[in-house]
Amino acid sequence: MIGIGPFPIQAVVVAGAVLLAWLVARNIARGLPDTPAKAAGGLLLDAAFWGFVAGRLAYIGQWWKEYSAAPMSMIAIGDGGFAWWMGVPVSAAFIWWRTRSIRVLRSPVLSGLAAGVVVWVAANGVLSLMLRSAEPLPDLPLTTLDEHPVSLSAYEGRPVVLNLWASWCPPCRREMPAFEQAQTAFPDVAFVMLNQGESAQQAQAFLQGEGLMLEDVLLDPSSSAMRTLRSRGLPTTLFFDAQGRMVGTHMGEITLAALKNTVQRRLHSPHRPSVAQGLP
Repeated sequence: MIGIGPFPIQAVVVAGAVLLAWLVARNIARGLPDTPAKAAGGLLLDAAFWGFVAGRLAYIGQWWKEYSAAPMSMIAIGDGGFAWWMGVPVSAAFIWWRTRSIRVLRSPVLSGLAAGVVVWVAANGVLSLMLRSAEPLPDLPLTTLDEHPVSLSAYEGRPVVLNLWASWCPPCRREMPAFEQAQTAFPDVAFVMLNQGESAQQAQAFLQGEGLMLEDVLLDPSSSAMRTLRSRGLPTTLFFDAQGRMVGTHMGEITLAALKNTVQRRLHSPHRPSVAQGLP
């Protein structure tokens, strides 16, 4: 898993890009006559804030059906749901509007914004390469709820969304309905719900108690997946393409909108039946 401490790397990249943009705006302003560096830095942060707000609202609009079904998920910004194509222009427009009477600030602040966007794009490109060069979908020995042996290699040639969960984990419990809906929306993708450290009876009791109909529920009693994939906590969701390459990760609870968005953007494959259900 790629991250720094308890923070997902995507959040660190965004914070780093904003910090760099702020520094660039201030440093350029310092080199210009009659240009207050402090004002330039403050304006850059204001623009970033309104860009994030606009990007979040645009993303919610894209996935309104999913968010409206669970309104509280709209404020779950940890799902990474932001529309950059709205956020960046709004930030630039805000800067342009605020500097209409103080033109001297326009150039350094817009330059800072441009630097932040370039770094953000470059960092995301590097992250994509790092993910694709990471270890492929591990061939772990697991069991089904009926205690038949199975390994993740059984899903070879098919995109896989691998969710590490446990019934004692509140965020895991809350996000389960999202996976149930996603498996119906994307029958070509295997949504493998890999229970960590619990027995078949414990997992089955939870699923039946919640009325969940999940197709690919597997058991990992020794939590070997967490060690192999270096997961730092539950829930963790990992996305693998049809070649078994990791193309995305998500630490913590994921919303239905974020789940569908990642699957649509990164995973494509012809439909194949559930491996877990296909076992005798």
